[in-house]
Amino acid sequence: MARPRRIVLVRHGESTGNVDDSVYEREPDHALALTERGLRQAEETGKRLRELFGRERVSVYVSPYRRTHETLQAFHLDPELIRVREEPRLREQDWGNWQDRDDVRLQKAYRDAYGHFFYRFAQGESGADVYDRVGGFLESLFRSFEAPDHPPNVLLVTHGLAMRLFCMRWFHWTVAEFESLRNPENGDMRMLVLGEDGKYTLDRPFERWRDPEPYGITG
Repeated sequence: MARPRRIVLVRHGESTGNVDDSVYEREPDHALALTERGLRQAEETGKRLRELFGRERVSVYVSPYRRTHETLQAFHLDPELIRVREEPRLREQDWGNWQDRDDVRLQKAYRDAYGHFFYRFAQGESGADVYDRVGGFLESLFRSFEAPDHPPNVLLVTHGLAMRLFCMRWFHWTVAEFESLRNPENGDMRMLVLGEDGKYTLDRPFERWRDPEPYGITG
């Protein structure tokens, strides 16, 4: 099995929805574009990625949203060195279709009280739903490692929640651990690095906003 040396996860740059939540009443979530600041964030991340990968090949998976595609384009990776696949299972958490700003704000308050993992948005998904589809993608990713010529790098261009849930599934974190972590900033990245012992480690932790509050010994 040709396991990659690096698995890099990147959150998209700042989008119009990150600065003005009223835009969700006029445009669908998947169609929101990067702001000028978001484009600069993506370009800065692209510089780091080009230095990191050098002339090595990269297997790229990108969420089907406009802001993730624009983020990937802003990386300016060498097209001869990358293999790009759109991966719907890496999309943002579904909050329903057209969103009423006041209703979403109320539901976010309910989610904060109920728990980000279990709370399901009306006509949308819970964090647990996203966990399930990210887990399905991870299984597909493992199967791709069986190819003897698999690239030494994997790059996922996705969303903050999906990044946390991917790591939760990979490292077997508890729900309590997940609930204690913040999303990465726009354009931020985390990297799973393969060690000499054959195990992956996270290059740096996610920020915490509170201590984990487990129900039992698994925490």
